[in-house]
Amino acid sequence: MPSSESIPPQVPPIPPIPEVAIAILYQGDRFLLQLRDDIPTIRYPGYWAFFGGHLEPGESPDEAIMRELQEEISYIPPQLARYQSYPDDTVIRHVYHAPLIVGLDALELREGWDMALLSHEDIERGHCYSTIAHQSRPIGPPHQQILLNFIQSLPNASLST
Repeated sequence: MPSSESIPPQVPPIPPIPEVAIAILYQGDRFLLQLRDDIPTIRYPGYWAFFGGHLEPGESPDEAIMRELQEEISYIPPQLARYQSYPDDTVIRHVYHAPLIVGLDALELREGWDMALLSHEDIERGHCYSTIAHQSRPIGPPHQQILLNFIQSLPNASLST
């Protein structure tokens, strides 16, 4: 005879929200962004975005940002500070900032379509021209908002290298 007690339904475990470590690299009053590859299966294809990427299992955000910058542009900033974290429903973004103390020609773009130093005006407009793509491309909306927040947080809205 079947039991009258009901068995609670099995609830599948909720997967953890992915985490990324990304960097605001600046030179004077300009900000280094990468133009992401225009591949439909990646997040923000063909958009300007920060350099950085996903944390590997067991990796801290501090370790991840150093690894990602080395992998993507062969550059490790001598000073790298945590800015803040931006969690949402799909990802937790750990944001760092540092001055870029070398010229663009000293960087080796290993991931992405293009890279450029964007002005505050480019960021406010939400797009920037790429000399590689030969067209203006949008800035990823969360990246644009994070940059605007960062600029707003600066004393006298100024940066130095």
